[in-house]
Amino acid sequence: MLPTTILIDESPRCVVRPTDLKDLTRFMRNGRAYLLSGNPQGRMTHRNANECEAAKWGDALALHKTWGGAEEEFFGVPL
Repeated sequence: MLPTTILIDESPRCVVRPTDLKDLTRFMRNGRAYLLSGNPQGRMTHRNANECEAAKWGDALALHKTWGGAEEEFFGVPL
């Protein structure tokens, strides 16, 4: 999948690149407490990352790869 922005109440929270929709759904379910961080009534949605958000994800991936990390091991970055 392409980099995907997770939104909380329509505000960007993080950019991730899941392998498939099942992976994205699992991340949103398991990361709910972190993603909502003090706003348990918040609404979680997702959309394709815009150009700026995708660039931030790409920069974080480049940093991850610099220390020897594999692209498959990198998932996302908070915004």
